[in-house]
Amino acid sequence: MAGDDETAGGIKNVHKTIDPSSPYYIHTSDYPRQMQVNDLLNDTNYNDWCQEMTNFLFAKNKMGFVDGSMSKPDQTKDKYMAWLRCDAMIKGWLTTTMKKDIRGSVKYANTSFEIWSDLRERFGKESEPQAYELKQSLTMTRQDGSSVSTYYTKLRSLWDEIQTVLPPPRCNCGNCTCDIGKKVTEFKDKERLYEFLMGLDIEFTTIRTHLLSMKPTPTLGEAYRLTSEDEQQRGIATAKRSQTDSVAFQTGLHGRRDNGSRQKYKGGMKDAKCNSEADLCTHCGKTGHVKDACFERIGYPDWWPGKAKREKGKLKA
Repeated sequence: MAGDDETAGGIKNVHKTIDPSSPYYIHTSDYPRQMQVNDLLNDTNYNDWCQEMTNFLFAKNKMGFVDGSMSKPDQTKDKYMAWLRCDAMIKGWLTTTMKKDIRGSVKYANTSFEIWSDLRERFGKESEPQAYELKQSLTMTRQDGSSVSTYYTKLRSLWDEIQTVLPPPRCNCGNCTCDIGKKVTEFKDKERLYEFLMGLDIEFTTIRTHLLSMKPTPTLGEAYRLTSEDEQQRGIATAKRSQTDSVAFQTGLHGRRDNGSRQKYKGGMKDAKCNSEADLCTHCGKTGHVKDACFERIGYPDWWPGKAKREKGKLKA
């Protein structure tokens, strides 16, 4: 019986698995050299790279390993080997997404936390020239005939980059009752609303005035929605007006063609009349034909009215 219990216990231990919701869980499809970003880390794209890697690590429930909250357990702890496996996997994920020279500079790091901290120290510092360039680009961004959606997308991209380079202040005083975070968010949203409205084309002057006069002030999302609806309505009206103008143009064109045809016909008849008056027969002295076509000289055709009478008169004579 004791042997059976040991066997059962051994089988139980062998088949024991880690909870998928645990940070120590590694999926069977995971491997160290997975590519998780669109572009490899270089000297200029740390912010984009960091954002993509952060999203990936959060999705994998592994962010605690790189931010230091999942510290390395003692060797005597049950989770020690599981921690080593996860950390080794994360180091492979990080180094795979770097340029060769950067990868070489972190290959001797002991943990993924050391790699993450070193990269943040080297590339994650606030860059005043970069912040200035982004702010300048934001100031110069205008709709310039593009759609509202395209214009808004450009602004959103610049806002996200600026927030990465110049993160807003945060309250670190614990369980305080101050509203610093809320006020910062409200100020940021209102500032973005003004930047969005300032760059709109002149066609949106009416909707811009309406939005600025609304109480309470609309959010950026509401302003974008109302502006897009205004753009759609004006597009429909423009399409209808263009269709009406096209029909009117075609009608006028046909009228001009008919009038031109009538004028041309009248002109042709007039020209024919003038030409016929200009022809003078030297045989009979009449106009409308020449001597070579004079019936009195060459004879009247059978269909000519009064031909028999004329020929009978000649015979009597």
